[in-house]
Amino acid sequence: MKTPLSSVLLVFLSSFIGSFGAVLLKSGAERLQFSVVGLVSNWRLISGVALFLLSSIFFLMGVRQGELTVLYPMVSLGYIWTLVWSRLFFGEPFTRYKLMGVGLILGGVVLLGLGAHVG
Repeated sequence: MKTPLSSVLLVFLSSFIGSFGAVLLKSGAERLQFSVVGLVSNWRLISGVALFLLSSIFFLMGVRQGELTVLYPMVSLGYIWTLVWSRLFFGEPFTRYKLMGVGLILGGVVLLGLGAHVG
């Protein structure tokens, strides 16, 4: 089975949207009040959950026609997006170990993608 470019793009979009969901969940969690009104009025928390659901829909659309062994590792690209958003929105630092982790994630995704074409 060959993985179409449309599947790759849908999973990539899924990881991008999911990373924004993580940012909104953190932002909502910082303002969390454990009451019905507090939960319902926390638009950041609700938006974060909604973005995770939306990213799941795009993921499902992407994996329908592609190889799971190629597409699923692409979800880890969301960690890279989250690293960038955490720096921009929360001032979290880039560290040497975080950057090495990014390199390992990118290397793994590239190797798995190549493995689908070499054979």
